[in-house]
Amino acid sequence: MGIAFDYAPARPQHIDDILNGLDRYNPETTTVFQDYVTQQCEDRTYDCYANLALLKLYQFNPHLLRDETVTNILTKSLTVFPSPDFSLCLHLLPSYILNPTASTSSTNPTPGDAPLSEAVTKLNVLNNLLSAAKYREFWQTLDKDDLYADLIADVGGFEELMRVRIAVTVGQSCREVERGVLEGWLSLTGPPFEHFIREVCGWGIDETKGGKGGMVIIPINKENEAKGTVVKEEVKFDQFARVIRRAYEQPA
Repeated sequence: MGIAFDYAPARPQHIDDILNGLDRYNPETTTVFQDYVTQQCEDRTYDCYANLALLKLYQFNPHLLRDETVTNILTKSLTVFPSPDFSLCLHLLPSYILNPTASTSSTNPTPGDAPLSEAVTKLNVLNNLLSAAKYREFWQTLDKDDLYADLIADVGGFEELMRVRIAVTVGQSCREVERGVLEGWLSLTGPPFEHFIREVCGWGIDETKGGKGGMVIIPINKENEAKGTVVKEEVKFDQFARVIRRAYEQPA
């Protein structure tokens, strides 16, 4: 049996009470949820259900929306890819954030001209790269723009969490990967790379195989194991009787 969508093992009791009661629609709980998002960023926990509830409150009460909290929610959702959490959060954002419009006044800009629209767009770029398994490009994009550094600054251990998620995805689809390729995917080289591979992932490095640096060996698991498929069809001869009979019938 799978894990329930609204399950979060580290969720505090008072948050659980709000989510399971009518207070989840009370605008006064917005600050409680915002503090909970901050807590998730600090202690590396994640609660998609609570974060979605906060974004829903923002929909009904746009004057309460906080840019920093929105970007933190989106950034946290990246750390659990390839789950669809980022898309779920993105579709709860107001349209003026997703489709920014030109400002009519420098002193009174229209909604969508704020840096939030640009931040959401850039985070969506990262999500698209991850969805396309372009992990090397993901790190290159993350490193080339200072805005990304600001966006991930509040999320504790963001880079480490992303490396773990990338490793999990690779481990589900590969048995062997060239060291140079995996170094690009994880944005790690030298001793830090070897420590991550051996101590965090529990994988091995065979320096006698592959190109320069050897080959990273991933143990067999239920996801990357090659399994033969045997297709067995039971068709009785009587089922062909009509076909054979029609073959000998004379046309009218």
